[in-house]
Order: sequence, then C-alpha cells, then structure tokens
Amino acid sequence: MKKTTRRRETADALSLPDLCRFVHADEDWIIELVEEGVLTPVGSHRGNWRFVGASIVRAKKAGRLSRDLGINAPGLALVLELMEERDAARRRLARYEIP
Repeated sequence: MKKTTRRRETADALSLPDLCRFVHADEDWIIELVEEGVLTPVGSHRGNWRFVGASIVRAKKAGRLSRDLGINAPGLALVLELMEERDAARRRLARYEIP
C-alpha cells in the first residue's frame, strides 16, 4: 500500500497587502518601515514586493512595539536592532555557560 504524505500549506513570502493583514497595519506604515530599513522586501517596487522570513518576524515585533509602547518608525529601527544584538549576545554567552 502506498503511503501518502500530507503537505502543509505555508507561505514562504507575503505580498505587501498580505503583510498588512498579517500584522494588522496599513500600507503606509509598512512602507515607512521599509524606508527606515526596518523591513527589507524582495522586489524592485511596491507592486511586486515580497516579505520573507526575518522581515515577517520583524514586522510582527514592530507592530507590537508600536501598539504597546507608541514607538515611531525610526525608534523601531533602533529598538529592533538593539533587541537582535542582545539576543546574539545571549546566544554567545550560552555557549560558554556550564550546565
């Protein structure tokens, strides 16, 4: 008997409208995040932008920080960079910790 496998439907990339729906934000805000360097879309213009991996995660974090703390786009760029540096430092430190 042939074994069937079940494919999971996952999105590898989100378009600009899809990302807006995913993070509950309007396009102008996402565009501002792109202009500030918070998000890096794949594609040459807004009509064919695709957001993948880290940009999707960053957009979700940016949305929470903006809603919860009222941080503007330039502030989000700084805060997200500092959070990523902190996480990298913690990972490096964890390699040296004795269990």
